[in-house]
Amino acid sequence: MRILGVDPGTLVTGFGLIEAQGSRLIHLGHGTVRTSSRTCLAERLAAIYEELCRVVREFPPDALAVEKVFVAANVVSAMKLCHARGIALLAGAQHRIPVYEYSALQVKSAVVGYGKASKNQVQQMTRMILKLPATAPADAADALAVAICHVHSHALEDKLGRLAAASSKGLLPP
Repeated sequence: MRILGVDPGTLVTGFGLIEAQGSRLIHLGHGTVRTSSRTCLAERLAAIYEELCRVVREFPPDALAVEKVFVAANVVSAMKLCHARGIALLAGAQHRIPVYEYSALQVKSAVVGYGKASKNQVQQMTRMILKLPATAPADAADALAVAICHVHSHALEDKLGRLAAASSKGLLPP
């Protein structure tokens, strides 16, 4: 299963691509889409969309995982973040890729084991988990972490689904 993780932002959007082969995670690539605050929001969103679509066309993922919006003190910043998230969701929907959303707490817990981990801890753990030669930039590391979170969550959902199916068929002891 190939997963594209996205950490949305209007100035910097991180993306990371991994492949799960059984319990093994393989790093396929990562990067950032950087825009200028001097450019109008519509043009920044278009640039983010175009780059995410390019990545999807070049490395077609089986799933797209996006970080959910956190509660922000600055409403204007939160709204801009929502726009960038919407672009990531649109890129997935336009390419018929299932989209999954995870909170920062879920992502940090899946990668570091602690929901209030620092950005540096997330960067170091993504480097270790994916055996990267160097630490990925913060936004790309966050995107890789979202993809890793999806692998762990998806595997758990599969196991729970199989257990529920076996239980409903009377294959499990009461």
